[in-house]
Amino acid sequence: MTFNIVLLEPEIPQNTGNIVRTAVCTGARLHLIEPFGFEISDKTLKRAGLDYWSKADISYYKNFDEFKEKNSEGNFYYFTTKGQKKYSEVKYEYNDFLIFGKESKGIPEEILQGSYDKCVRVPMKKELRSLNLANVVALAVYEAFRQKDFENFEIEGHLTQY
Repeated sequence: MTFNIVLLEPEIPQNTGNIVRTAVCTGARLHLIEPFGFEISDKTLKRAGLDYWSKADISYYKNFDEFKEKNSEGNFYYFTTKGQKKYSEVKYEYNDFLIFGKESKGIPEEILQGSYDKCVRVPMKKELRSLNLANVVALAVYEAFRQKDFENFEIEGHLTQY
């Protein structure tokens, strides 16, 4: 059982590479919706994702309509500064989709319309515009897994004693 991370038109390769690492380390599925602001073969994208690319469960889509058509099961939660509900107030269930917009503009209003009850935000100071996409994805997916008590995660670290 896992969660789905959805990136709608990501623009910055380093963010997407970092999110690949988060997806692999949590076991989340990653959905990438075109157009991208980079080439998938971009060396900065690969560098940010290190050697995790081969371990990632990634699906690609030409547009948001194709994504919705192929993923009708599970709740959709839209992470947006327009959300009225804190991301931590949602009770996430396995197979839910955590959807994030492009770095420069977020999720378009036409996608959010009719789903305002599923729009959530990460609180921050009023005078600031937004957080880094990779950081918000990490906050969101770890909150979802925290609610499931980090099932199947390695919890305890081990120090080498000298």
